[in-house]
Amino acid sequence: MQNLLVALIVCGCTTYAAWVLMPQALRRRLALRLQHWPLPRGLAGRMQRAATAPTGCGCDGCDVKAKPRPAAVQPIRIHRAPRR
Repeated sequence: MQNLLVALIVCGCTTYAAWVLMPQALRRRLALRLQHWPLPRGLAGRMQRAATAPTGCGCDGCDVKAKPRPAAVQPIRIHRAPRR
């Protein structure tokens, strides 16, 4: 029984490590195929998010100039100890 439990833990860890280290394109393709399987609701949601993940490096529109943000002005206060 203990060996079976250890084997399940090792299989789960191996699957997780392979998924995390897998290239994004391959992960997306695999998630698209796994969406057709009868998966639990939580896992099906993860597959849906992985299948619709953005492509490339994840910059999502870095070719478009960002709107400049107004600089927040905050005064710098220097606290000095009172003189004796």
